[in-house]
Amino acid sequence: MPYVHIELLEGRTDEQKQGLMRDVVDAVVKNANVSKESVHVILNEISKQHLTKNGEFIGEKA
Repeated sequence: MPYVHIELLEGRTDEQKQGLMRDVVDAVVKNANVSKESVHVILNEISKQHLTKNGEFIGEKA
């Protein structure tokens, strides 16, 4: 029973997120030889105010 965790910055539409999750499920089914029903995808959106890169908050960038 594969679990795939995806973390990405907020800002994508529901359609984009759903498309991403569908594509991930299809890739896992194809490459891990498992059923579609057994694949779980967990998508966590990260607020730009809760992430730093190189010591700078992502949310502060224009």
